[in-house]
Amino acid sequence: MKFINYAHRGAGAYAPENTLTAFRLGLALGANGIETDIRRTKDGVLVLFHDESLLRLTGADKRIGELSYAELREYPIPSPDGAITDTVPTLEAFLAFAKDTEAVMALELKAENVEADVLKAIAAYGLTERCVVTSFEMEYIRNVKALQPLQRVGLLTDTVNDAVINELKRIGAEQICPKAALLTPALVRLLHEEGFNVRAWGVKDEALMRHALGCGVDGMTVNFPDKLKELL
Repeated sequence: MKFINYAHRGAGAYAPENTLTAFRLGLALGANGIETDIRRTKDGVLVLFHDESLLRLTGADKRIGELSYAELREYPIPSPDGAITDTVPTLEAFLAFAKDTEAVMALELKAENVEADVLKAIAAYGLTERCVVTSFEMEYIRNVKALQPLQRVGLLTDTVNDAVINELKRIGAEQICPKAALLTPALVRLLHEEGFNVRAWGVKDEALMRHALGCGVDGMTVNFPDKLKELL
């Protein structure tokens, strides 16, 4: 199985996170996957944004769900060094971009009641097979599987135990995403034996990147896909 180097929110270490600028840069730096986050605006538009509010990235104490998409676009997202900015994209714009690449996508649901519309958008662009829909909320991925059994899903988690494994198997989940710091080679072997693809998250530095690779994961999300490509 091909190892997936997921650009976390795009190349989040270098570009405005979760923007088309970041996604393009992530692929240019060697990623073969993109990870992003989905929320809904006040007027029902699905957008790519991690936090519930704009505060961390823009300094504005505004919540995504309280703004229309037109209003949201008035708050440009800066890169970590502040050198460049870009606006928050819609899920539709992202899928239109991704369709013309070979990247696989991990789409994390950050808000409730978006499952049906996310699935509809994925299907409209013919990207069902190239997407895995993920969440920290078991309920969200359970809902996705109920609506579309063919859609690959994964759970992001910092707890891996028998209850989690058994529930994921029950709903037919394909991927489990443990926090990198929790990984051991034995745990990854167990998860592979249970039939899961294993993707690490929380890979905040090169030491954790090397640790996750040494444990035998199938992919990981990183803010610096160029460094992971070099190591691979």
